[in-house]
Amino acid sequence: MDSSSALLIGDLTGVAVFAASGGSAAVGKRLDLFGVVFVGFVAALGGGILRDLVINQVPPLAFADWRYPATAIVASLAVFWLHPHLDRLRRTVLGLDAAGLGLFTVTSTLKALDAGVPAVGSCLLGMLTGIGGGLVRDLLLNEIPVVLRREIYAVASLLGAIAVASLVRFGWGSVLTFTGAALLVFVVRITALYRHWSAPRPRLGGGATTDSG
Repeated sequence: MDSSSALLIGDLTGVAVFAASGGSAAVGKRLDLFGVVFVGFVAALGGGILRDLVINQVPPLAFADWRYPATAIVASLAVFWLHPHLDRLRRTVLGLDAAGLGLFTVTSTLKALDAGVPAVGSCLLGMLTGIGGGLVRDLLLNEIPVVLRREIYAVASLLGAIAVASLVRFGWGSVLTFTGAALLVFVVRITALYRHWSAPRPRLGGGATTDSG
């Protein structure tokens, strides 16, 4: 398998996973079929559209390649019909979201590097693409976006993007090592959830902390 095929598979897998995450969250909010598909579609493709516009790939793949919207729609529909068999939807959403975060971070950082974006910019773009799907999903469902909560989310994505850029810089890039970078993001995100790792919050008067941030 050549690098372009591996990148396409990783990208489409990320689309499917984020669509399933968005669809699961929409099912949890008891949206109808159209609502579930719409949230899944936007959650899956929103970050990629931003990435493609930044690297001047116009039109974005979400509109230029039928496989992207088709994957998002099929994954969303699958979640809609199979959700009775998905125990504890919230846990499902978090797991899928962590997997999508890792996949999109890696593929988007690689695409930015291939487009000639410097390493620092590629890492930032990889992170923004990774967190974009979850951000849009939560806003559509009237939730505080995960990236704005105490939980470690964007930091996990940024670590994965830095790992990808470093692998490319030292000539260690391969399907196996890039898969490891995606797993790094997933493991950091899931570990942060279970161990309740969080970013610092501002302190209020009397030593109390705010409930959000």
